[in-house]
Amino acid sequence: MEPRKQLEIIRRGVAGIISEEELLKKLEGSVKAGKPLRVKAGFDPTAPDLHLGHTVLIRKLKDFQDLGHQVLLLIGDFTGMIGDPTGKNETRKPLTAEEVKVNARTYTRQAFKILDESRTEVVFNSEWMGRLGSVDMINLASRYTVARMLERDDFQKRYSDGRPIAIHEFIYPLIQGYDSVVLKADVELGGTDQLFNLLVGRELQKEMGQEPQVVITTPLLEGTDGVQKMSKSLGNYIGITEPPGEIFGKVMSISDELMIKYYELLSGAPAERVGEIKAGRVHPRDAKESLARELTARYWGEAEADKASADFRALFTRKEIPEDIEAVEIREYPNRGILTAIKCAGLAATTSEARRLVEQGGVRVDGAKVTDWKMELPEGRQVLIQVGKRFFRKVSFA
Repeated sequence: MEPRKQLEIIRRGVAGIISEEELLKKLEGSVKAGKPLRVKAGFDPTAPDLHLGHTVLIRKLKDFQDLGHQVLLLIGDFTGMIGDPTGKNETRKPLTAEEVKVNARTYTRQAFKILDESRTEVVFNSEWMGRLGSVDMINLASRYTVARMLERDDFQKRYSDGRPIAIHEFIYPLIQGYDSVVLKADVELGGTDQLFNLLVGRELQKEMGQEPQVVITTPLLEGTDGVQKMSKSLGNYIGITEPPGEIFGKVMSISDELMIKYYELLSGAPAERVGEIKAGRVHPRDAKESLARELTARYWGEAEADKASADFRALFTRKEIPEDIEAVEIREYPNRGILTAIKCAGLAATTSEARRLVEQGGVRVDGAKVTDWKMELPEGRQVLIQVGKRFFRKVSFA
């Protein structure tokens, strides 16, 4: 495809490109030489499953793949044992090699629900980092200064507040940057929170005589609470391996405002259709149902998506729930967790009982089964909590 048309596709749904001029030049060189660009995105296997937040990057990788470029899916099995310090206000507990190995297996399998496996190069950074000797590591560390590292917002804040920064946390962005040197990456993708790490890759490539990679950042996807970045630890995630009914129900539970962002970053709907939804020419419920069906079908197939849609309609559209449901507004609360909501709404006597109900699969929020007792609910928005088959409350945190 003509370079400027490629650039148009690549621009969609991205937060920034450093720089667009460099990218266009690389695309022109690629077309002229008939040689695909090497496009890298890295994932540390810190949890066993991927969620929709991860797929924002993977779908952008797929755009490059569809344009004929070489996609490099980097599994950070070495960096995963260090722990990415990005956005953390304290040192993360490193994972064991075995934990990382188990998680890495599922990451690759799940990524191929989006990427074409036959055209994807899967690489593990332990392949080269495991062979890097002490002298090599010291040489790598000499290429960046402590002052530059402290330019990072999270490091700077921790240093100012007197909170510890472990030496190995400085090494993390160096290794991520060194990955780009080893792989000779032309382009690297990452979330906006990864910008510092991505730029280190550019600097190291320059230092080592390579043409610097173009950096493309994608927006972070808020979870079902509509506030915080999608994360399994916050319980606001939609996992791509979750049962079809749960994916469908969780998508239906997001706010109308967040739905627009999900369309822009996750949907394959034409730009015209997204424009109609943004302009309010499509009823939000119909738009959300189309999105829920699309995402469920992507990971489970059309038949399962049809069933999830029918089940959801049976429960909510056909009014197979009571018409008169007590509304509870919680004003004084220690947190906005699901256990607090269940207890304060009178659906359980204690938080221990509420946790047991969640762990037994007996709790739903807006039709989606709750699988994580640490789940947080949105502030200022009413949700429908169901315990068992017969007990319902409309709950909101003031």
